Parts: sequence; C-alpha cells; structure tokens
Amino acid sequence: MPNLKIQSSFRGTSDFGRLFLVPTPIGNLEDMTFRGVKTLVEADLICAEDTRNTLKLLNHFEIKTPMESFHEHNWAEKIPKLLDFLKSGRSIAQVSDAGMPSISDPGHELVIAAIAEDIPVVALPGPSAGITALIASGVNPQPHIFYGFLPRKRGSQIAFFEGKKNYPETQIFYESPLRLVDTLTNMLAVYGDRQAVLTRELTKIYEEYRRGDISELIEDLKEHPAKGECLLIVSGSDGLAELEFEGSPFEEVQNLIQMGEKPNNAIKLVAKTRGLNRQEFYKEIHNLTD
Repeated sequence: MPNLKIQSSFRGTSDFGRLFLVPTPIGNLEDMTFRGVKTLVEADLICAEDTRNTLKLLNHFEIKTPMESFHEHNWAEKIPKLLDFLKSGRSIAQVSDAGMPSISDPGHELVIAAIAEDIPVVALPGPSAGITALIASGVNPQPHIFYGFLPRKRGSQIAFFEGKKNYPETQIFYESPLRLVDTLTNMLAVYGDRQAVLTRELTKIYEEYRRGDISELIEDLKEHPAKGECLLIVSGSDGLAELEFEGSPFEEVQNLIQMGEKPNNAIKLVAKTRGLNRQEFYKEIHNLTD
C-alpha cells in the first residue's frame, strides 16, 4: 500500500513539530477548554485567521505566544515557511476566528501540506456551531449533512437545492441574516414546506431558536428580521415525493407493507400523501382487515 500513512500523534519518534488544530469559542469565552488554553500557551507559534480577533482571546487568557496571520488570501505564500518551521521541531497551533479550524474557515490547505510531509496533525475537540445547534434543534440529528455557506445567486442556490432535495439527511447551513428570507423562499420552492430551525447568536446573551415549518419561518422573519450570526437546520426528505402508487389507498398500504414498511407507518405515509385523516383512515383499514 504505497499511499498508506499511519500517524502516531504522541508516541512517534519524529524530529518534526506538531500542527495542533485548536477550536476557539463561537461566542462565549467560557467554552474554551483547559487543553485548548494549554496548547496555545505551549505552542511556538499560533496561526490565526485574523490576528486582531485572536488577540482578544489571547489577552483574555493572558497568552503571550507569537502569532502569524494565515487566511484565504495568503495561505499559498505562507505554507512553505510554516512547513519549514514545523520541520525544525517547533509546534504550531492553528485557530480560526471561531469554532473548529478548516470548517468553513481557512486551514485545510495547511493540514494537507503537513500530512504530505509526514508532520503530525493533532485536532483538539471543541466548539462547533453546526453540531451545537443541531442537538438542540429538535430536528432528527442522525443522519445529518453539514454544507456550510450556500451559493449567493438565486439560480445557483436553486440548482443546489434541486440536487439535495431528495436527501434523507438533516441539512445544516450557515447563512447571512440579510439573505435568510430569500434563501428560505428558494428552499420552500424546491423542498416544499419542511420542518426547519433558525438559530442565531449561539452561546451569546441573545441566543435564539426559531422552530417551525419553512413557510412559518419566512413569515416570522418578514415581521421580525434576525440579526447576528445565523444557522439553518432543515429536515431531510421523507421520500414521499418519490412514492407513486396506483389503486386505492388500501392497496397503497398493502404495497408499502410488501416493500418492508411497518403497517402503522405505511398507514401514516399513505394518509399524508393522500391528504386523509390518519385516525379515520386507520379505523377504515382495520375494518377492512377484520
């Protein structure tokens, strides 16, 4: 296996330093971990997306480690220098402005470059806005897909949603508060009226969850626009749009059961697709089978 590489993060004998990926708070500074602070203190250099933002964090924890800017506009020119630094046996702690490095933030390029040079890459666990919002959203957390920021242009966004509309996984997106209504309107046109949750200002004093259907969120946002950092969580497809049966509702239930669906769930699905009262349809089905 010529491409196989095995990294021993802490027991290896490499003369190289380590690249530590250190998550930072997404709002509340108390979410910084003890290990994260210790790593920033002990590192020889901190690579920061924006040194001005990171300096606030370092000052709060009285960390004096020197910093180097590393962002989407300079990563290509910085990587050779940073690799030489790591190869000299010194360590680097990489941070983004908030949350996990490389997730909708610069950093992945340095990780790839370090791996190619057999430099150990060590990730610390910590804050992640997408997962934080997901587990409190009330939308099914498993399975899920994180997409990050959406295309801005309407045509590109519609095409994106068309490609994802049949996915069963819960979907997680970042979005600007200024584009929320337009984005949700495009989503409604493609996905239909699904369960959705808008979260904003996670871990901060104005943290908020708005839970409802997509159409309800649109109407609410028109009356009460959102501010701050926003995130959308949308339920996946239930597959109903792809179900095509001929015959009576009773025959549809039988077809679903033959396909492996549980009887009660089959009744629920058919009632929903046909617009039937589920309780009355349930009684009718049982009268026919008695």
